[in-house]
Amino acid sequence: MERRPRGLVARASIAAGLFAVAVVPGWTLGDLAEQATDWPALDWLLTCGWSGLVVAAVAPRTSHRARDGLAGAVPLYGWYLAGVLSWRFALLPYRDWEPRRDELWRARWLSGDLVGYWRADHAPARPVTRATSPAGARRTR
Repeated sequence: MERRPRGLVARASIAAGLFAVAVVPGWTLGDLAEQATDWPALDWLLTCGWSGLVVAAVAPRTSHRARDGLAGAVPLYGWYLAGVLSWRFALLPYRDWEPRRDELWRARWLSGDLVGYWRADHAPARPVTRATSPAGARRTR
């Protein structure tokens, strides 16, 4: 039996917490660096760099590429992207967005009570099996 997706309040609460983790440490580090060096550009570099690192780390699980971390380092757009990824990450393992083309091989469209959602879990490793036993196989040089 599969568990139900999170409700709107739970998903919004988790997304807000994830967004805070994605943005607040960068702001804090940037403010501390600016106070220590009196260089405002360092504040922006650290704030945007932190956002870019978080976006790059979370992006592969939310149907984005890790190189989108570069877009996450762009001022203001990076915070928007962090918000979108936080919203998506809060619903996992279910997805309410269509997977990218390179994810379709492992994605499955859910039916029944969960119609409208996708799952894209990694398939468990299957044990390696042989058609014949080693003793019964023909020997090669």
